Amino acid sequence: MAKCKTDCIERPLSLAFEKLGCVVGRHPCVFILLALCVAAALGPGFIFLHDRKANDIEDQFTPVNGPAKLERAIVVEHFPQSEEFSQLRLASDGTYASLIITGLQGENILTKAAFNDIIELDRQVKSITSGNKTFENLCAKTKGRCMSNAILDIINYNATEIVSSNIKYPMNNNRTFLGTTIGGVELKPNSSELTSAKAVRLFYFLDEKKEEKMMKNWLDAFLKLLSTSTEQKTVHVSYFTSKSRQNELETNSDSVIPLFSVTYFLAISISIVSCLRLDCVRTKVWVATFGVVSAGMAVLASFGLLLFCGMPFAMTVATAPFLILGVGVDDMFIMISCWQKTEVHKDVDLRLAETYKEAGVSITITTLTDVLAFYIGLMTPFRSVQSFCMYTSTALLFCYIFNITFFGACLALNGQREKGNRHWLTCMKVPEASGNGGGCCVGGAYDKNTDKEFEMPMDSFFKNYYGPFLTRVWVKALVCLIYAGYLAVSIYGCFELQEGLDLKNLAADGSYVGSYYHKEDEFFSAFGPNVMLVIKDEDFQYWNPTARKSLDLCLENFLNLTVADSGIPPYSWLSAYIENNEMNNETQFKSNLTSFLSQSGFNQDVNFTNNQIHASRMFIQTVNILTAIDEKNMLNAFRETAETCGKLQTPVDLIVYHPAFIYFDQYAVIITNTIQNIVVATCAMLVISLLLIPNPLCSLWVTFAIASVIVGVTGFMALWDVSLDSVSMINLVICIGFSVDFSAHISYAFVSSEKSSANEKAMDAINKLGYPIIQGAVSTIAGVVVLAAAKSYLFRTFFKIMFLVILFGAVHGIVFIPVFLTFLSTCRNSHEKTKQNLPEPSNTCKLQKQASVFQNVWCTDPDCP
Repeated sequence: MAKCKTDCIERPLSLAFEKLGCVVGRHPCVFILLALCVAAALGPGFIFLHDRKANDIEDQFTPVNGPAKLERAIVVEHFPQSEEFSQLRLASDGTYASLIITGLQGENILTKAAFNDIIELDRQVKSITSGNKTFENLCAKTKGRCMSNAILDIINYNATEIVSSNIKYPMNNNRTFLGTTIGGVELKPNSSELTSAKAVRLFYFLDEKKEEKMMKNWLDAFLKLLSTSTEQKTVHVSYFTSKSRQNELETNSDSVIPLFSVTYFLAISISIVSCLRLDCVRTKVWVATFGVVSAGMAVLASFGLLLFCGMPFAMTVATAPFLILGVGVDDMFIMISCWQKTEVHKDVDLRLAETYKEAGVSITITTLTDVLAFYIGLMTPFRSVQSFCMYTSTALLFCYIFNITFFGACLALNGQREKGNRHWLTCMKVPEASGNGGGCCVGGAYDKNTDKEFEMPMDSFFKNYYGPFLTRVWVKALVCLIYAGYLAVSIYGCFELQEGLDLKNLAADGSYVGSYYHKEDEFFSAFGPNVMLVIKDEDFQYWNPTARKSLDLCLENFLNLTVADSGIPPYSWLSAYIENNEMNNETQFKSNLTSFLSQSGFNQDVNFTNNQIHASRMFIQTVNILTAIDEKNMLNAFRETAETCGKLQTPVDLIVYHPAFIYFDQYAVIITNTIQNIVVATCAMLVISLLLIPNPLCSLWVTFAIASVIVGVTGFMALWDVSLDSVSMINLVICIGFSVDFSAHISYAFVSSEKSSANEKAMDAINKLGYPIIQGAVSTIAGVVVLAAAKSYLFRTFFKIMFLVILFGAVHGIVFIPVFLTFLSTCRNSHEKTKQNLPEPSNTCKLQKQASVFQNVWCTDPDCP
């Protein structure tokens, strides 16, 4: 009964496509003009492209409702930015420029010669002006002076003192933390005194209350100075600004635009070559060309429509045209393959009707699954993924519409040319070729026995060699063995998968940003963020010994974490206050608090208004945060410990925060969200397959192929040094659609085959679709292969995963799935009958008359009405 339901959905759909094919075949010019008008009307939406660009890193590459964003809102509410600047207390990254200075040969930098250069660099940076504003006018100030660099303060800007100064590390004698200022250090045995170091880092913070344009101009002048300055005598300089990542990201998206023309040329060339025949009439040069044009029109119309509608255009969308161009021609190859299997003497509208009947359901399945997979991707909390999925799914929908209108009409016009036996280039009538011959002066050869076009050489290969070879018993066993190996390696790779988008990967190869990050990782990874602990409980009794004991226990829990530096005590206003004051009750505690805070410099750490402490904060130094996994573990450990503090006998209600947590939040959602999208999309694919493939068990094979390809891509991308982040998440969503594409085509052809045995059905399916699948795979890879040459990690990642998706999807489609389908004889119609001698459909394409004929052909199940 289930089979009848799927048959009775698939059958009317096939009939509808046949009617559409007949109409398109009769009026091709109407459909071509209609498609061109739609593309021309929507294309001007590109004038809004600049306004719709959304490349803000935080907005696009971090979770929309990440916990750190809520924590930041609490910090900003209780601790508004003070006139007195403090890098430790920033709620954001701040606006700054930075230098990392190392020895030319990696030698000790704590020398007089090196510091002469460092002091000179510092002077040059502070001499930069923006308009009529100097650094002194724009800098972030503390006690009326620009924030200085601790290492230069220690030597009083005198290079000779670097040798004689007794510098302690990481906490200097005056309690100044030097862990982020000096790197690659060596200490005296059993001492904290510095003997040598390999790197020094300087920061130049600007006052964020100043005019934004002035600050931007100053940072641009800083970059210009450092990029054009000659190498120093004794040191090497890497530089960076708070705007650098953003600038690099925007530059990257623009850098791939020229590659699109290369992709377009490749797609047309591969399409033409794969459809080329020596017969000057039967060759499909123009059809292949207009198939690629159809995909280009889909990009133009869909992107234009969404830009008109105000949809943000994220950087990730820049890869979509490469994908669409590759995918768009897949359905073209299926339609051409079906066209070539129709009888050449029939009228064009009848040939196109038969083509649509054969190809319509198959390309509908793949389009529905692709589009649905991308629309499901809209559930992700990453805006970059949402933007990509919206643009790509809409473009695929337009690809489908233009394929069955514009491309079908081009196929019909080409059919009229073939019917008139006209040359593909000159359109002049040529003599009909005899046999399988052809050339520049004769053409139009066809198989006299079947009245169909001669098979392409590759079609003959799949029919006569590959299909019979694949269905041999020993080959099936070998395929199963290869699949087991593939699955084992894939599962191993899944356990090696890294998480999160490393921000350094947003910069182009060879960029000054990459150099800075490299030096930072090499010399300044010993210490991580100085994490803020915010007690947001207004009712917490700081003066109560029991409450303080609970707080001390809480802080001890933090210090016991492996990622915390137990050697550096928490930076705590409360500890300093209690050391110098005796407090037995609330009145005594609060009476001296205001004067203490103003004198000690802790006034930014306590929100004390109307004689009530609304919130306060302390700081814990972290260590050894070397990798993305360390970042994830540190974030989880701090949040879990904060949760534990809230469950003590006297609860301490606090949150943990650092500006970097905004980006670390991706670790909390990336895996669960990816799994959620995959599961939902896979279930949706199963439903579509059950509805449109007339055998439920074979629909399960399609779902199996999805899971298998996803596991393979995930495992191998880990082995190819690709992490699971918002970019690779996009590709795993793509993975669902593509794995359906290949497996659904083969499964549908297998079930629809009129052959009797499972092996014959498999060979028939491979004969029909083996070459189109290869064509589609090659064209899709050609669409993205130019991204392998991109200088950006993001675009190379897109290529890597797309390559894996297409490779594994195609291998499943023409190797694994055909073999696995032969193991289940139930994957075929159970009431097969010998095809009746049917009357030839009328030349007028009267659909009501044909409906009864095709009803007899398709409704092989007697239970179907």
